[in-house]
Amino acid sequence: MRRLFLLFSLLAIAACAQQAPPPPQAAAPPPPPPPPEHNYTVFFDWDRANITPEGQQIVEAAAATYKSQPPVPVQVTGHTDTSGSPAYNQGLSVRRAQNIAAALTQAGVPQSAMTVTGVGENDLKVPTPPGVREPQNRRVEIVEGGAPPAPPPPPPPGPPGAPPAPGS
Repeated sequence: MRRLFLLFSLLAIAACAQQAPPPPQAAAPPPPPPPPEHNYTVFFDWDRANITPEGQQIVEAAAATYKSQPPVPVQVTGHTDTSGSPAYNQGLSVRRAQNIAAALTQAGVPQSAMTVTGVGENDLKVPTPPGVREPQNRRVEIVEGGAPPAPPPPPPPGPPGAPPAPGS
C-alpha cells in the first residue's frame, strides 16, 4: 500500500508540475538602414530657369550617382530669392525644378523616382528681406535617398488683378 501511495503521489506531483517554457524565438532582423543621402545644388541666374553649363555638370554628377546605386527616391526642389512677387517666384521655382528634373531624366534617372516641387522664396539659404537679389537663394536642390519631402506650403496669394512681377 505504501508503494501504491508513493506511486500515486509522484504521479500527482508530476501532473501538477509546469512544463518548461519554450525557448525564445530569434528576433526578426532589424530593417536595413536608409540609403545614404546625396545632395547636389544647381544655381541659376536672376529671373532665369535655364540650366548653365556648370549646372549641367552637376546634373550629370547627380545622375551618375543615382545610376551607381540601388534605386532611391530623388527630391528636386526649386527655390528663388525675394526679388519678385511671391506668386511669381513660386512659378519660377517650379520651372527651375522641372528643368532640372527633365535634365536628370535625359541623363538616365527615371521620372518615376523623382518628386519635383517648387517652394518659391519660402526656404531661403541666405535670409534676406523682400526685394533682395541673393544668388545663393536662386537654386534647385537635388536630394537622392533619405526620407520623402514634406509637402510645400501653399504660395501666398498675389494682389487681385495684378500682373506677375519679374522675379528672382
